[in-house]
Amino acid sequence: MFDYMMDEKALALREEVRDLVAWVPKQMILDMDADKIVFPREFLAEAGRRNLMGCRYPQKWGGRGMDWATTVMVMEEVGVLGYIFACVFGVGAELVCDAVILHGTDEQKEKYVKPLLAGQIFAAECLTEPRGGSDFFGTTTKAEDKGDHFVLNGQKRFIVGAEAADYFLVYARTDPDPQCDAHKALTCFLVDRSEGVETAYQYGLMGCRGGGAGRVVFKDVKVPKENVLGEVGAAYKVFNTMMIPERLGTAAMTIGAARPALDIATGYTTRRKAFGQTINTYQGVSFQVAEAAMLLDASRAMCHATARAVDSKIHPRRIRRMVSETKKFVTESCQKATHNAMQVMGGIGYTNIFPIERIVRDLRLASIWTGTNEIMSLIIASEWYKEYFTKKGVTSERDMEEIAAQADSPEEKIYE
Repeated sequence: MFDYMMDEKALALREEVRDLVAWVPKQMILDMDADKIVFPREFLAEAGRRNLMGCRYPQKWGGRGMDWATTVMVMEEVGVLGYIFACVFGVGAELVCDAVILHGTDEQKEKYVKPLLAGQIFAAECLTEPRGGSDFFGTTTKAEDKGDHFVLNGQKRFIVGAEAADYFLVYARTDPDPQCDAHKALTCFLVDRSEGVETAYQYGLMGCRGGGAGRVVFKDVKVPKENVLGEVGAAYKVFNTMMIPERLGTAAMTIGAARPALDIATGYTTRRKAFGQTINTYQGVSFQVAEAAMLLDASRAMCHATARAVDSKIHPRRIRRMVSETKKFVTESCQKATHNAMQVMGGIGYTNIFPIERIVRDLRLASIWTGTNEIMSLIIASEWYKEYFTKKGVTSERDMEEIAAQADSPEEKIYE
């Protein structure tokens, strides 16, 4: 994030996060990409030991009581280390904890938030199913009410941390009636790794390796009533609030992951010579570097504006639009920036002599997970039109449609 937008407290925190990034051994990064490390437990434990996870949560539960604007800075800096590090950092410290902080009981926060932010336990979010991910209300995982507990059955896939999580945030159908209101059919649960919880499949991924992504199967798992998060039938409330950290956090960490690609390519172009000159002197090269720098700066500005909107608690529907715009714009911009970085480096950028190829592979995930960018476009369009019709007739803005030389020609304004 931009230095001039941060106060002294945030700048000091940034240095703490950069120190964490410097602490991570090179071999850990390489071994994760080679699938020799299934999950970076040591990294999360160290982040927890340094009190760097969940900085915006109350100190009472292990956070630092900071804001979203600071959080996007933290996520960008963690992302510099590698996209998968930010993924596992964000899933526990931003997604699962956010849900428990906003919707959980004090007992749940004590049991599930405090030790997670301390790096003592790990968590995973279970939303996507084998039949699909974007269709939230199409969830087929079921939880049957047995009086003092629920019995959970179903499967979730592409779960980051599936292999290592100590507990799972799980969405399941609790009303079996297919005619019931979909918004009241699902319930959110905190499910401990216990009898009946199985990691059935470990995915071989194009990038973002080492995050323990797998399929989680729940077979007759007993879930106590006290592990319902929020209220029975109110999972949509949890889901709605989680889309902020899920998508805004994704945007911020994507900037961080793309940043090294631009830095490496910039340095390379000032040393590599062709036709007797360093290649940064050629516009075909320098303009691509300039575009990448512009896209990352625009992405930071958008992240910061959206973070401020969330901190200011503006209308939820507007936040929903802004978060969706940010996720789509930033992830696509960062993918373009890394493409440019590889392009100006030429063939050497396509090898593992430099980490550009790994960054490109990792960032391909950005526009797919936490809601595809096509879903983001759907949300943006829906919310924008609703805003338009809401403000029409009540805004104090001047009607600019009339500022045309022949605006008073109704016979030419034909709509049907």
